[in-house]
Amino acid sequence: MRTTIDKAGRLVIPAAVRDRLGLTPGTTLDVSVDETGLRLERVAPGPQLVRIGKRLVARPTVTPDERPRVDVAALVEEERNRWP
Repeated sequence: MRTTIDKAGRLVIPAAVRDRLGLTPGTTLDVSVDETGLRLERVAPGPQLVRIGKRLVARPTVTPDERPRVDVAALVEEERNRWP
């Protein structure tokens, strides 16, 4: 999949990619350069560890509305179909 940079220096992320990754307007991305090129990564706060009894439990730090909607079954099926 290819995209271009416009005159203002903006990069358009194709809709299919945005939908697959759950990228919506206002999503924060980290931009870095490594040995293979440009890397975009979603900035997401990690879970908070909470002690319940003798166990540590990971609790999300964002509300359910802020979490990306990802269909894991569809991603698995898509990956299976990539290979002959």
